[in-house]
Amino acid sequence: MKKNTPDYNHELPYLMALTMINGIGNHLAKLLYTHCGSAKAVFQEKLSLLKKIPGIGALTAKNIVAFNQFDAIESELKLIQKHHINTILYFDDAYPKRLKEIEDSPLVLFSKGKASLDTSRMLAVVGTRNATSYGKQFTDELIEALKPYNTTIVSGLAYGTDTNVHKACLKNNIPTIGVMGHGFSTIYPGVNRKLAADMLQDGALLTEFKYNTPGTKENFPRRNRIVAAMCDAVIVVESGSKGGSMITADLANQYNRDVFALPGKITDTYSLGCNRLISQHQAAIVDSVSGMISLLGYDSVTKPAAANNLQLLLSLNQDETQIVNVLKSGDAGIDQLYYATGLPMTKLAFLLLDLEFRGVLRNLPGKIYQLCAC
Repeated sequence: MKKNTPDYNHELPYLMALTMINGIGNHLAKLLYTHCGSAKAVFQEKLSLLKKIPGIGALTAKNIVAFNQFDAIESELKLIQKHHINTILYFDDAYPKRLKEIEDSPLVLFSKGKASLDTSRMLAVVGTRNATSYGKQFTDELIEALKPYNTTIVSGLAYGTDTNVHKACLKNNIPTIGVMGHGFSTIYPGVNRKLAADMLQDGALLTEFKYNTPGTKENFPRRNRIVAAMCDAVIVVESGSKGGSMITADLANQYNRDVFALPGKITDTYSLGCNRLISQHQAAIVDSVSGMISLLGYDSVTKPAAANNLQLLLSLNQDETQIVNVLKSGDAGIDQLYYATGLPMTKLAFLLLDLEFRGVLRNLPGKIYQLCAC
């Protein structure tokens, strides 16, 4: 081993060193690891043998041999320990399996919090920083509807839609992961510092960037690839024609993830991106929260038991009782319920979904509602 290369007894410093060498990205670093047997062995290898590794070449091999920034890595290791940051290495069993599928997955992940990064259901919900009331209402209804399905929700901790997503998850006790485009020395935007702290109780914060890495413009697309890759599906709530959400959707399609988009008026600036994704068949249309859950396959989960006791019926509020009374006369579509109850359509749809989850009624094909046995 070279004299300027310290002899650590674990792989983390050497993996971090590989990320700092010019000409070596995540993919090439994994190739080096596989060829040499470990990250440590890469720095023990002779120059002549490094040159012979496919894809390396003379210049990159020289950069490996000449690497002398282990003092910086030592400082980073101290920061990790001081601030109680977890490290997950690409070759660890704990590394998120979905993220490992992409070629450019990070060698090292840094995290805080209690949420698992690899649950059976991982869903990304993203959108514009300029979220409208339309987008926020959909986000709130979607997150609440996902509560029975043991889903972990991933977003980017950005201002706007991402903030709404994480807050709705906290409100509904759903694990949520914020993927950051910077290191743990800061939280961007600053207004989300308390939100980020609250997320650590049952959720998590995740990044591939070293502790003092600032949130520069080029880091956020890298953040977006992690959001897209970690999940089974990506839902774009609102987006302009360009922006981070569109990048995330494009990456999700490249990674063979399902993509869904909430449509909006063609005149609405922050629905242009969603409408384009739908029209170009790059995303499935979200026509309702229940339809979204059905497309995800989540509705195969056993629903709560049917309402079969007086106590449940007595817990219904006045609007819910109106709906139940109409259905006591027979099955009804949403239009029939709208005219019979006089409830606003948006409120009616929300109440129907809530009653369905509580086992009071069931949603039949053709958007026909049927009262469960009471």
